[in-house]
Amino acid sequence: MLLKTALIQMDVAFGDPEKNKEVVEKRTEEAVEAGADVVVLPEMWTTGYDFNYIASSPDEEASAAVTFLSELARKLRVNLVAGSVPKTTSGETTNTLLVFNRHGAFVKEYSKAHLFRLMEEEKHLVEGHEGGLFKLEHGYAAGFICYDIRFPEWMKTHMLHPAYTPDIFYVVAEWPEQRIEQWRALLIARAIENQAFVVACNRVGSDPNNTFGGRSLVIDPIGNVLAEGGTREEILYASFETGDTKDIRHGMTVMEDRRPDLYRLGTEDSSDKA
Repeated sequence: MLLKTALIQMDVAFGDPEKNKEVVEKRTEEAVEAGADVVVLPEMWTTGYDFNYIASSPDEEASAAVTFLSELARKLRVNLVAGSVPKTTSGETTNTLLVFNRHGAFVKEYSKAHLFRLMEEEKHLVEGHEGGLFKLEHGYAAGFICYDIRFPEWMKTHMLHPAYTPDIFYVVAEWPEQRIEQWRALLIARAIENQAFVVACNRVGSDPNNTFGGRSLVIDPIGNVLAEGGTREEILYASFETGDTKDIRHGMTVMEDRRPDLYRLGTEDSSDKA
């Protein structure tokens, strides 16, 4: 199935959900007019990393974000991999990715499994405990958030699901510019080793503590970059055939050739024995 993706690479107004919603609505309308089937937003796009605002004005169960995004998806008849937002439940807040189909129906939420200490997430957020697998009309996919891409075993875990295998990894991020080449290298590696498309939306602009690098990417399952953003606000488009993963995986049987019996370091290694 031919899929046209649109990645909204935007600046995020610090602690200003209403302003950010205005931008998202306008840019999503532009993307739909250009023919996008799926629109992807960046990480923490409602507030940025304004933890003071998040604590003082919590979005309980992310209800405000969910209402806005569901209505936007329904109104524009577009699938939304709607970035992540702070979701507060019983006084605890997660960094949570939300997904909606073109009818506005809620499809999936995934809370960030790996909290990023350099941005003090662990001081203000709680980690998620479930995976990011979901299905939209174009097939099976999985969602991840920023720092997750440094953990290849987490992304590989999704490839080993007994019921289905994702063809697309969606990644939403606020990745700082000083490590932007690592962002690019890690995403290409995750595409190649999992033989999956990677659709990765990063933000641009600055907050009081960081400057973010943009360079959103769409990568095919053999590591070719299909589209790459710059360092300013833009909508990045890319189209691809989701079914191409089947031919690639049939041609190189990486998953079948795994040796999980060997992947427990030290447990069976006799080299240290006297």
